[in-house]
Amino acid sequence: MIIRRKNKNKEENPFYDPTLNKRHRSSRRFKAFALGSLVFSIVFLAFFLTDIVTKGLPAFKQAYLHIDVTFNEASIKDSRQAIDKKYRKIVSRAWLRNVPRLVEENPTLMNKTMTMWVLADDQVDQYLKNHYYKLNRKDRALVDDLKAYGQAELKFNKIFFTNGDSKIPEYAGLKSAIVGSILTLIITMLVAFPIGVMTAIYLEEFAEDNKFTQIIEVNINNLAAIPSILFGLLGLAIFINLFGLPRSSPLVGGLTLALMTLPIIIVSSRAALRSVPDSIRQAGYGLGLTKIQVTKDHVLPLAFPGIMTGSIIGLAQAMGETAPLIIVGMIAFIPDAPTMVTEAATVMPAQIFTWAGMPERMYIEKTAAGIIVLLSVLISLNTLAIYLRKKFEVKW
Repeated sequence: MIIRRKNKNKEENPFYDPTLNKRHRSSRRFKAFALGSLVFSIVFLAFFLTDIVTKGLPAFKQAYLHIDVTFNEASIKDSRQAIDKKYRKIVSRAWLRNVPRLVEENPTLMNKTMTMWVLADDQVDQYLKNHYYKLNRKDRALVDDLKAYGQAELKFNKIFFTNGDSKIPEYAGLKSAIVGSILTLIITMLVAFPIGVMTAIYLEEFAEDNKFTQIIEVNINNLAAIPSILFGLLGLAIFINLFGLPRSSPLVGGLTLALMTLPIIIVSSRAALRSVPDSIRQAGYGLGLTKIQVTKDHVLPLAFPGIMTGSIIGLAQAMGETAPLIIVGMIAFIPDAPTMVTEAATVMPAQIFTWAGMPERMYIEKTAAGIIVLLSVLISLNTLAIYLRKKFEVKW
């Protein structure tokens, strides 16, 4: 029989730590705090996405009316004459303005009356979606009759992707903003990617460790952390006021975003180059290769997946920026998509910002739909960055 002797005085035990229980409690509190923060973030994100999707999905459908349209000389001179008087308040004014263009594109329509689907007014659209509307009793009864006979329906809103901005809510779309974003990001990457990568290669592989390079590194790290609106002021001062480049153009916007993205690309590229083992370099030197050959043929190919990942993430961040582009004028009303980088343009974040301040209720769902499109693009870019990193990742 073994008799275990209890140690009445715990301090006599050389292995006893009086702070052990306190550290355990502190550890449990820290874990609970971390778990609570994670749960709160997930709940907030779910609420945010649910709210955006709920408000934005109705914008991908648009109200149309199946009514008679007359094409003649009178309707060309006054497009309101193309439809019956009782429908004039519930049909889109923007669609009526296109009646002469329809006849010009298809002359066979002249002197004919056809039953066709026409774009409805924004208030009719909101009424059919059970949103807030401003329709009188007579117009509501007319819409109800059309709906009962299948002459008022919600169809896919292709206008949202084929039209630019418009002062008429039902005719406003994202096309000009999408084209402007593409042109702006092309300029951004053409400028920021080669300069950023070459700078990272020089600082990491060739530059000596002295006060000059240390000052450069400190400034690069500081530039990566300053507010983006300051880059907008810098772009306004240099590219517009000094060089006289056209305001509100993708050229100016792309160069401004390139200044903002440059530090991110440099930092991420240096981290990718630093991750390549020194044994790769030493093996190259052992074979008699020069430093340029080792960097170009061995180090850079191995670091390229990390460089691409950082560059794509920097591009995604630039795509979501609004403040610097507002400063250089890319928040103007742009109904037509630009065809050159020197023409006036806007971008998706600026277009969403503009719609958010419009008084018409229909712009609420268009704002949310624009956010959905922008988030989809950003998620796609980040997914592409992860895919490229996994695909070209090398195991050492």
